[in-house]
Amino acid sequence: MKKGKIHSDLPVLLLFGGFLLLFFAGQIVKFRLDLTEEKRYSLHPATVEMLENLDRPIHVDILLTADDLPGGMRRLQKSMEETVRTFNAYASEKITVDYFDPMAVSDSLKEDFIYTLADYGINPTNLFVNQNSGQQAQLIFPGILVSDEEYEVGALILKGERGMSPDQILNFSIENLEYELSNAIRKLIDPESKAVALVIGHGELSEDEGFGVVEALDGQYEVFKVPLDQAKSPSDLSSFGMVLVLGPKSSYTERELFLLDQYVLSGGNLVVAAEGVDVNLDEAGGEGTLSFPLENELDRLLFRYGIRINKDLIQDLNFSYLPIMGGNFGNQEQMIPLPWPYFFNAGRMASHPITKGLDQVNFRFVSSLDTVKADGVTKTPLIFGSEKEKILPAPTRVALSDMQQAPVVEEYTISNLPLGYLLEGEFTSVFKNRFLPEEFSGQSFLESGSGKVVVFGDGSLFQSQLDLGGNQPLPLGEDPFAQTTFANKQLLLNLAQYLTDPDGIISARTRSLQIRPLDRVKVSQQGRFWQVINIGGPIGVVLVLGGILLFYRKKQYSRKA
Repeated sequence: MKKGKIHSDLPVLLLFGGFLLLFFAGQIVKFRLDLTEEKRYSLHPATVEMLENLDRPIHVDILLTADDLPGGMRRLQKSMEETVRTFNAYASEKITVDYFDPMAVSDSLKEDFIYTLADYGINPTNLFVNQNSGQQAQLIFPGILVSDEEYEVGALILKGERGMSPDQILNFSIENLEYELSNAIRKLIDPESKAVALVIGHGELSEDEGFGVVEALDGQYEVFKVPLDQAKSPSDLSSFGMVLVLGPKSSYTERELFLLDQYVLSGGNLVVAAEGVDVNLDEAGGEGTLSFPLENELDRLLFRYGIRINKDLIQDLNFSYLPIMGGNFGNQEQMIPLPWPYFFNAGRMASHPITKGLDQVNFRFVSSLDTVKADGVTKTPLIFGSEKEKILPAPTRVALSDMQQAPVVEEYTISNLPLGYLLEGEFTSVFKNRFLPEEFSGQSFLESGSGKVVVFGDGSLFQSQLDLGGNQPLPLGEDPFAQTTFANKQLLLNLAQYLTDPDGIISARTRSLQIRPLDRVKVSQQGRFWQVINIGGPIGVVLVLGGILLFYRKKQYSRKA
């Protein structure tokens, strides 16, 4: 009898022992299996590396907490919590998560707190929800706060390109969750600033115009104004993670071109934003002025690298507005914004970590770009114009009076002109097989090397505008007349992150999650059938298996009897 009892209890004991073994193994060896097709619960290696090196606990507050959220917002809210928990699974220190409603802050502190969120870029969104009495508006804050014991940073989660549908914006925001959260944690735990050089001495951005660059990069990068004529050797630039050449008007000397060339070939990152023509907008009144080709010698350098800034101007029907004096209203001067096709907004972005999901970027006086043969260099277009564009070769007349007439749409026959390029690979020096500048002839010379170059045909792309009083520079991308903020600032930040660390967390922005909406026709035709299958199927399977087991046991024990 005892032997039979042991045999009958053996399966139960083995099952119980197996559970105990798996439990203890799970405490020793940690592992995760992501069985989703898009690996939605896996993280980029750069994110994993950052989390494994955490040296302090992190707390995340999810601000998206309003009641009666629509289905899409609930999906975003749930994805935010799941992403934090996934981060915690990889982190060497604990990452906790909680929900926090900014509207629950006491009235005496609420206004200051909302302004603090705005400084983080987390502006409230007016959401309409269905109530019994009809639609009701409520403010939501689709962002997160990330904090440790001393500091706090914030990030806006709900982002997307202008023209996206609400579903596309939500899906892109979910795709971008890993990057936004990891970037916020990085800013919190790694406050050290990297150095960025802003080249001066050739008519580049003035102090007010360059305010936006300094303000945009503040806290993450330290910006230095660098006159190239004072640099003694290419090594003087080697400490900069990125060199910016923005809107030069005068020519670069041979020695300055040599410094930039050797900086790139030694692994440097060069950003050039420059027009191919010169336009003085102050002289565009009356009969107008002429745009003349601009010679700054950078063409030689860029041509060898595989790109050319043309001597022309682009007009685009996705135009922005230029304010002009429209007379007086009483004793007050009246400014009227009028459409100006030389100023336009570009919203078609390449699916690249630098530009994916960017909102519209504002351009003013833009020259077209052409690529030329350069062996070993990969050329990636980043931003494109609209479907209706035309090119005006220099010299061409530029007159404010043209705004009085509607554009002839039939003349705008060009579409999707590339407005910016990323060049990567093995570059060849423009000084190869040529005499070097005399003072550098005795130094080591690189005939080729790997680097990165980004080129835009607009020298004012990263230039700040002034407020309506014309006294104070505004943050980069802010338009005082359109009363909107374009994505120029975010473009500069993405450029800096990609160029200084292309394999870092910025590469997580390439993540893509497939939207799989239900087929509404099939739902209406087959919905009841599949509901019965999903609910009744498991119950039916249990009943059949239970019946088979009962029949087997009854048959087995009836034989023994």
